[in-house]
Amino acid sequence: MSSTLDTAARRTLNRGDVKTLLLSALGGALEFYDFVIFVYFAKTIGHLFFPPGTSEWLATLQTFGIFAVAYLARPLGGIVMAHFGDRIGRKRMFMLSVFLMAVPTLLIGVLPTYATLGVLAPILLTLLRVLQGLAIGGEVPGAWVFVAEHVPQRRVGIAVASLSAGLTAGILMGSLLAAWLNANLSEADMLDHGWRIAFILGGVFGFIAVYLRRWLSETPVFARMRERKELSEELPALVVVRDHLPGVLLSMAVTWVLTAAIVVVILTTPTVMQTTFHIAPARAFEGGSIAAFTLCLGCIGGGLLVDWMGTARAMLLSSIGLMLSTYALYIDLQGGGANLFPLYALAGVFAGVAGIVPAILVASFPPAIRFSGISVSYNVAYAIAGAATPVLVAILARTAGGLGPAHYVAIVSLAGVGASVYMMVTGRGSLRP
Repeated sequence: MSSTLDTAARRTLNRGDVKTLLLSALGGALEFYDFVIFVYFAKTIGHLFFPPGTSEWLATLQTFGIFAVAYLARPLGGIVMAHFGDRIGRKRMFMLSVFLMAVPTLLIGVLPTYATLGVLAPILLTLLRVLQGLAIGGEVPGAWVFVAEHVPQRRVGIAVASLSAGLTAGILMGSLLAAWLNANLSEADMLDHGWRIAFILGGVFGFIAVYLRRWLSETPVFARMRERKELSEELPALVVVRDHLPGVLLSMAVTWVLTAAIVVVILTTPTVMQTTFHIAPARAFEGGSIAAFTLCLGCIGGGLLVDWMGTARAMLLSSIGLMLSTYALYIDLQGGGANLFPLYALAGVFAGVAGIVPAILVASFPPAIRFSGISVSYNVAYAIAGAATPVLVAILARTAGGLGPAHYVAIVSLAGVGASVYMMVTGRGSLRP
């Protein structure tokens, strides 16, 4: 199939493949921690970076807005890094993206607050989030391409899912640290210095990830294209939009599902629990940590499903499961959250659709423009949906009887069902076992 990976090998994963997957996943976990730790301290940041007297709801909404700004920056970073990734190599961009993430994360950790800088404080915070967005825009597509092009075709599902599990492990790290800090520090200590610990650690983690990626090698697929002079001579992004628009639209649709799973179910729900359902912060973060852990398992399960039954059927099952499990969680929260932990764990499992989506993206574009194809589709979709979603969720949680976020996830899940049917009919974006 022309849209799948350019390798005919039917071998199993070898030691070199496993090393690549482990180092890539670990580095991805450290970098994604840097990107998402912001949202776990949204309430604290809202108090510190906006004028005194701002209502808690408005401060949280403004903080989610700054969080969302990073998503708007993703396409630019992704397109630029993908251009050079398709021209000069995957590995170089793979190392650059993690370095560009570490620097602003460390700077956020030492950034003066509104009490010191006034209005300049939220402006600088926003600029640093933009830099993080530029970095993550190149990191995620590049990481999926990197691991997918290192493994045999029949193991692409588990390969990209393992990387996704690594990225989501970064969410788990952030959730666990937030839970530990909230449980062991007073509210005054959190406002004073507790939140800074998370960002300073993130900067250190980022530089560790840069070091780890020195041990990785260029992908065999890119090396072969370079040797055969098969690299795109035109602007890769232009070729993507001109010649592969159906793949772009499909990739954007399934990325929308991924954003709902990650941004709504995993990242913003712990804050919604506190502001809308009045769940204690320690319990909300504990539930978020459980969901982040089951998300990692769900990503691996999604990759195994892809290699077993193909992308279309795996996407169909996960989309339906995501919709039903999110409704179950929010209905329980509306009733007091008696079953919070098991239901949030279940929702985390089905948020593992994040382990299925990258296989669809990888299969949608040929090797010469794969990095650019994924980057354009994924980052533009994430910029639109990811930037609007946190603010929209905060509004829906306040105005739609608490079930607003679940309604949103249901609508997006139906788009996932539609994409699955499209893949079954056309074969586009499909990796079959």
